[in-house]
Amino acid sequence: MIPLPFRRLPVADRALAILCTALLGLPLASLAQNGGELSLITTRDLQPIFNGTNLDGWIQRGGKAQYAVADGVIVGTTVKGEPNSFLCTEKEYGDFILELEIKTDASLNSGVQIRSHCFDHATTYDWGHEPIKIPAGRVHGYQIEVDHRPERRWSGGVYEEGRRGWLFDLSQNATAGAAFKFGEWNHYRIACQSGSIKTWINGVAAADLVDTVTLSGFIGLQVHNHDQAGLAVRFRNLRLQDLGRREWKPMWDGQTFNGAHLIGKGDWQIADGAIHATHAKAEPEFGHLVTDGVFADFTVRLKYKAVKGNSGLYFRIEEKGFSGVTGFQAEIDAEKDAGGLYETNGRAWVRQPAAADVKKWFRPQDWNTMTVSAHGKRITVEVNGYQSAEVRDDPGRPEGRFALQLHGGQDVEVYFKDIEFLE
Repeated sequence: MIPLPFRRLPVADRALAILCTALLGLPLASLAQNGGELSLITTRDLQPIFNGTNLDGWIQRGGKAQYAVADGVIVGTTVKGEPNSFLCTEKEYGDFILELEIKTDASLNSGVQIRSHCFDHATTYDWGHEPIKIPAGRVHGYQIEVDHRPERRWSGGVYEEGRRGWLFDLSQNATAGAAFKFGEWNHYRIACQSGSIKTWINGVAAADLVDTVTLSGFIGLQVHNHDQAGLAVRFRNLRLQDLGRREWKPMWDGQTFNGAHLIGKGDWQIADGAIHATHAKAEPEFGHLVTDGVFADFTVRLKYKAVKGNSGLYFRIEEKGFSGVTGFQAEIDAEKDAGGLYETNGRAWVRQPAAADVKKWFRPQDWNTMTVSAHGKRITVEVNGYQSAEVRDDPGRPEGRFALQLHGGQDVEVYFKDIEFLE
C-alpha cells in the first residue's frame, strides 16, 4: 500500500508471470478457472505419504487412541477416556493437493488436520477481541470434517480444531453433504493454495474457504474422543502433491514514501517504522496516500490503530471523484464497521458487518491486523483472524491502485505498519 519498494510489473505481464510460475510448479496438472482463481481440478502427480506398511514418517500427538496398520490401511481406534488423538506427519506442508479415502464406524467423528501445529509450550494467538490461549501439547489448526451426524452432514467442511471453531460448514451446500456415504469408503480431495482451502467429497465440491491465518503445518488423522472404546476410523490411499510454500513479504520499506504519492489534505509522518496520519475536522477535503503502481490480483495485510475518526484501506481504485479516489475500501474506523467493504462513488456499502460481529474481532484503540484478498471477482477481508466481509462475484473493476485514507470533515488520527503482500 504505500511507500513501497514495489515489484512493479505491468498488470498483464505480472498475470502471465504468475501463470507461468504455476505451470512450472505443477507438472502434469490441469488448471481450470473458478470464480477468478486458478483451481486445481485434476492431477496425476500425487505421491504417497503413507508407505502402506508402517507408520514411519508419522508421530502421534494429543490423546492415546490406538493407531495401527492393517492390510495397507491406517486404523485409528478409540480408547475410553482419552481426548482427541492425532496421527501427524513429521513433515510440514504449505500449498498442496491431498487425496485420501476414509471410512468410519457409526457414531465416531473424525477429521483430517491440515496446516496444523502442536507446541511443547503454551501459546497465545492475538486474534479477535480476546486472545486465544492454546495449552502445551494441544493440536490446533484447520480440520477437514468427517461428520458422524446424519442429521447434519457437514463432512468436507472446514473446522478449526482448538482455535476458532467452524470456518466453513456445509449448511449452505446440501449437495456436498449428501455426497458422504456413512459406513463406506469416501474419497476426500483437499486443495490448499495460498489462502484458498477447497475440498471435494466423492467428486462433489464441498468447502471453498479463503483464510490466510495459517499457511503451513502438518497433516493429521484424527480419532475423536468417545465414551466407547474400540470404535475405528480407517484411512487409505493417502497421496499428496507438494506445491511449496507462500511467504509474506514487506510491501513497504518502513522508512520512506517511495512508490507512493499524496493527494488531498492531511498530515502524513513516518516514525519508528509506522505511518502516523492526522486530519483536521475543519478541512472538508479528504486525504490519501496512493501507490504509484497498479495492481490486479493480490493478498495484502497490514496493522493499523485507529485513534479517532474514519479511515480505510483502498484497493483497485482510480484517482477521480469528489473524495479524490473511486473504488473499493476495506473499512478502518475507531469505533465501528471494522473490515466492512465500501465502494466510494459507487455502490456504497457492499458488505457492512453487524455491530455485534465487529465486537468479536475489533480491538478499539489498539493494533488490529487486516488482510484483504482480491482474486478475480472474489474479495475477502479478514480482521484479527476473522472473516469480516466477502464478495464472491464482484462486478467491479479488476485492477487499480492501493491507497490509505483520511476522511474529510473529521478529526482523524490513525497509524499503519507492517504492510506486506503474500508472495
